[in-house]
Amino acid sequence: MKVGIVMGSKSDYAVVSRAEGVLDAFGVGYKTRIVSAHRTPSAAEAFSKGAEGEGLEVIIAAAGKAAHLAGVMAANTPLPVIGLPVKSSTLDGLDSLLSTVQMPKGVPVATVAIDGAENAALLAVQILAVKDPGLREAVREYKATMEREIMQADREFQDGKQGPH
Repeated sequence: MKVGIVMGSKSDYAVVSRAEGVLDAFGVGYKTRIVSAHRTPSAAEAFSKGAEGEGLEVIIAAAGKAAHLAGVMAANTPLPVIGLPVKSSTLDGLDSLLSTVQMPKGVPVATVAIDGAENAALLAVQILAVKDPGLREAVREYKATMEREIMQADREFQDGKQGPH
């Protein structure tokens, strides 16, 4: 298990599960927990302080609204933390994004787009790939496959286009 995933609420799991799918596809182990920066601050602190000792190497922290979970994780661990802002019912997730990305000097959090679970997981995989050549090759192949799919879609689009341009 290399990636710790924490979410502030069970309602965030619809987004978080997409990150788990990417990690599964790359064969990267993970541990997912519900830990709130505001409602369970002791548990959040314990998770982040114990993550390295549990063999985790990267943390993805998903939260909505006042999304301070990633910052709490980053404050308490030397591990890289990826913030995953979750779209909330208020402000379309802008509140979550700003709460996650606006970290003070000395407490960095890499932040992906609102509901950008797939990119959070891919970034975690790329961080792990720095020291894992097999995983690095899997990332290369993923990118090559993505390129082939887009090129194929473009060819099909160009072949099927009709009417004036």
